[in-house]
Amino acid sequence: MDDILDFFDNYGSVGLGFLSFIESSFFPIPPDVMLIPMALANPEQALWLATIVSVASVFGGMFGYLIGSYAGRPLLERWVSQEQIQKIQRLFRRYGGWAVAIAGFSPFPYKIFTISAGVFRINKVTFIFASAVSRAARFFIEALVIIAIGEKAISLLENYFGLITIGICVVIAVVVWLYKRYSK
Repeated sequence: MDDILDFFDNYGSVGLGFLSFIESSFFPIPPDVMLIPMALANPEQALWLATIVSVASVFGGMFGYLIGSYAGRPLLERWVSQEQIQKIQRLFRRYGGWAVAIAGFSPFPYKIFTISAGVFRINKVTFIFASAVSRAARFFIEALVIIAIGEKAISLLENYFGLITIGICVVIAVVVWLYKRYSK
């Protein structure tokens, strides 16, 4: 893994953007592992780096969507029953935008959701909007934490970022649920 990260690191912000692009569609290493050290090394560049990662991630997600649209369904049908596929498809049609947003913000594998969004053909505008908001929120929060507390950010982000993002997602889900329930 270190050799792979060194490869991307040799290309600086371009390597960071490329890593972010491919991670959103098929690559296993998240861009956070490069964004955090690069932002710590140059805190004045942290917001710019977050912008690069966010934009590249959304474009990578769109590529993942295309992968799902063209190749995902046959692969899925090979391993999952038609009944299960239809069940997942109904859930994706109902909650697809939310699923993409949660995956984009949280530690869940975003690439699985980008490909699945293509397989189940969720609305492209919804997909792009959910991706842009969630990915930008994730990477800008990391950058802002680094700007605010410097080196202490490593411990906070490594130990608690996943828990914090899941907590935020749960709070948002509860607020949306309460709003829908009591606004009628």
